[in-house]
Amino acid sequence: MSFYTSLSGLRGAQTDLATVSNNIANVGTIGFKRSRAQFGDIMPASKATAGQGVRLKSIEQQFTQGGFESSARDLDLAINGSGFFVTRDALTGGTTYFSRNGSLAIDGQRYLVDANGGYVQALPVDIEGNVTATGLAAARNMQLPLTAGTPRATTTVDLTVNLPPTADKPETRNVYGASNPYAFDRLDPNSYNYVQQQTVYDSEGNAHSATLYFVRTGSVAAGDASDTWDVHMFVGNEEASSDPASATPEPLELTFDNAGVLTSPAAGVTFSSVFPSGASSPIGLTLDFGADTRQALGNFSVSAIEQDGIASAKLSDVSIGEDGLITASFTDGTTQALGKLLLANFSNPSGLRQHGDGRWTVTGDSGPAIVGEAGSDAFGRIQSGALERANVDITEELVALIAAQRNFQANAKAIETANSMDQSIINLRS
Repeated sequence: MSFYTSLSGLRGAQTDLATVSNNIANVGTIGFKRSRAQFGDIMPASKATAGQGVRLKSIEQQFTQGGFESSARDLDLAINGSGFFVTRDALTGGTTYFSRNGSLAIDGQRYLVDANGGYVQALPVDIEGNVTATGLAAARNMQLPLTAGTPRATTTVDLTVNLPPTADKPETRNVYGASNPYAFDRLDPNSYNYVQQQTVYDSEGNAHSATLYFVRTGSVAAGDASDTWDVHMFVGNEEASSDPASATPEPLELTFDNAGVLTSPAAGVTFSSVFPSGASSPIGLTLDFGADTRQALGNFSVSAIEQDGIASAKLSDVSIGEDGLITASFTDGTTQALGKLLLANFSNPSGLRQHGDGRWTVTGDSGPAIVGEAGSDAFGRIQSGALERANVDITEELVALIAAQRNFQANAKAIETANSMDQSIINLRS
């Protein structure tokens, strides 16, 4: 009988060794929780007999807090206190997992995912960041928006310009002649005097360049009847026409009196709509030079330029507060509350079932998940820029390793002793 008693001790020591070895092997695993083998004695047959050995009752995980490791990533999170992050392995349905590994990232579809690719669950919030629905059923996959706000297409560009009266007429420049007659060409800097660029937007808030080319066409000082300028407008690579009825693009003519005051046009001029490459819809602009545009001594200058379009702000950053609030920042300086990380707790965390990679699922022993927000009730707070290390103490594990080894050796020695005693009895018979 002593053989089987000691054999149970060998098996127990072997299980203890395997448990300690697994703890040591995962000392670098983020969010890992150490395990401990729990043993119990086997009930003796009667009061007159010794016990019948040892049995493994369970291998329990110890959900004590691990140390924190600093990180430069805002999406590296640690729970300072009790609680688990909640993830699902599919966009719809799927298995719900619970984890202490807060190494999060954003996937190609802009979903917030954990280190295993699971979709991080969050509770919906209002514009002020207050939770609007609670419970595991209310949780949703957290997808980050690309843009914010409502874009508006540009319809009007208002500008105030000063045009020098001393500017020459490009058509009189030496590069043009009988063999090379003058013609405006935006790719030929000799064919115009000045250029001004302004960003405008299509109906989806996409930015495009509206470029104005100023060409001196009439000079009183040079003997012409009036001081005139042509303004060619290109949106992207397409030229718009100041006369929408014209079959070919027509420039806008600016006329000034002897005092340099703009006399024509007296109001804004609507150009034909154009559809530049990359635009979501045609863009039609009205140019308004206002009452302060002049032809006066000095350099060419644009003292004011405005357009009435609104771009869609692009996502620039994501941050997560200690209460789990996920906030998106956009290029226009605005912020938007997207949701709050869902945390879960259990009446008996040791009853959770391990699934590897620092993940667990609920069981009957663990009890149902109790969900809530970080920092409320019994839930810990979120620390951004940190990860929770494994709660494995190497010194403690090495001591346990030595104890398991001694236990194994002692049981092996007991078997050897029992074998020697049996051998002695056999020798007496012979």
